[in-house]
This record gives sequence, structure tokens and C-alpha cells, in this order.
Amino acid sequence: MAGRLRVIAYRSLAAVLERLPERLDVALARRAARWTGRPGSDVRRALRENLSTVIGAERSARDERLVERLASRAMASYGQYWAESAKLPALAPTVITTRFVISEGRHYLDEAKASGRGLIVALPHIGSWEWGGALLAQVGMPMTAVAEALDPPELFEWFVAKREAIGISVVALGDGAGPALLETLRAGGVVGLVCDRDIQGNGVGATFFGARVTLPAGPATLALRTGATLVAAACYAGPGRDHHAVVLRPIPALRQGRLRDDVARVTQLVANDLEALIRRAPEQWHVLEPRFRA
Repeated sequence: MAGRLRVIAYRSLAAVLERLPERLDVALARRAARWTGRPGSDVRRALRENLSTVIGAERSARDERLVERLASRAMASYGQYWAESAKLPALAPTVITTRFVISEGRHYLDEAKASGRGLIVALPHIGSWEWGGALLAQVGMPMTAVAEALDPPELFEWFVAKREAIGISVVALGDGAGPALLETLRAGGVVGLVCDRDIQGNGVGATFFGARVTLPAGPATLALRTGATLVAAACYAGPGRDHHAVVLRPIPALRQGRLRDDVARVTQLVANDLEALIRRAPEQWHVLEPRFRA
């Protein structure tokens, strides 16, 4: 019964957001997210810790005020992300192509497509990666992504259907994800992996903003096994109502020794590029649990 109520709640909220006038939905979502991450809440404390590490904040009044401002903006940005993602299936394709631009690095994607070896896009939780996936579908590069399975299964099925409506194929995180992604890449397709969190807890050690963490091994492992092009990219909200993406130069992913060592080396290169992308807009980084605690 509880699972069914969750499905109804999510579907109802998404239906409301789809039908609300644009910007009203965003305004309401930003306000709701700010309330969720209000000062003193666990979410706010975790977000402040993360942002402090990202910007290298010191224990000064000035840095404390900066972190507080960034945390407020990050929560508002998180609400905007949910509202705009919910709206995507209701938007005409021409709206997406008009309001989303790849401002840097588009040629890296075109070169990867022309090579026929497949493309892996390593993404941080920045802005709305779904907007990027929707655009890629419009230009003939539909993306396959991995998502954490939801409970109940009916909720996950609904989530998958919503993503498929905008041109993003979704496979559930787990043992079956690897073969599905390998098949996509060997067919010359695109795989998008949000990889700044180690959800399964079995990732590879890396230095991330000066801290030792674990990151998913998927991007590096897939690139090393298939020869697919590996790039890091981020989809940012703005300017205004629009969105833009930055694609960094391909990450070298060549075998040099044992696969385990190569995966660790390439994963560190991925971490370096994710850092660069997050630093461009830390107020849009949506990681709301402690990321850098031992």
C-alpha cells in the first residue's frame, strides 16, 4: 500500500509540474527545495560540508558567508532541476533544440560519433543532464543511462517511461547494467554515466577536491574494454531560462598494464575533469549527502 501511494504521489506531482505555467513551476520548486534545505537541517549541513571542500573554504567569517550563500543557491537550483526535468516530456522537440546549446566541445561528440567506436559521457550532478540527453536524441545521438532502481518496481517503470519519452534509454543499476552498456557502445552508441557519487560503495579510490573518495569504475572500465571515446561533460542551467553544456576534451583511456591499475588511473583523470566542471558552477552541484567524510 505504501508503495502504491508513492507511485501516486510522484505521478501526481509530475503531472502538476507539467501543466503549470513555465517559471511558476520553477519558482514553486525552488521555494520548496529551499525549505527542505533550510539552515539547521541535515541536508543543509551536508551541502555546506561539500561546498566548503569544493571551494577550499577556510574558517573565516567571509568564507562562512560565501558557503551559506552557495548552499542557498544550490538548494534552489536543485528544486529547479526537478521542475524542469518534470516538464521535459511535455515540451516540443523544437523547444529543447532552441533552449539548449552545447557551448563548448560539440566537435568532440561529432568526432566520437564518426569513429563508430561509441561514446561515454561522464557527468556530475550539475544542472540537468536530462536536458543534455534530450538534445542528443534530437541530433541523432540517443543516450543510454543507468539509474538506481526504485521501489516499488512500478515507480521505476514510470520513471523509465518518462525518460524514454525524451529519447533517453534507462537501464537499472546492478549486475545487468554492464552487458547492456557494452552492447550499446559496441553498436557505436552513447552511454551517459552520472559518476560523482559511488552509490553501490564498490568504486575505485581517487582524489577528489583534495579528499580521498571512491568513484564509480564504470566510465574507465567501459572505455578501456571497448575503445569508446570517454569525455566528461556538464549541463548547466542558464543563462535565463536556457541551458548549456560544456564537453571537455577526450580523456586518454589506453591500456598500459593490469586492467585494475588502468581503471584506477583513468578514474583519477575522470575525477580531475569532474572537478573542473563542478568548479564552474558549484551552486548547481546537487549532492545532498556528505561526500567527503571518511
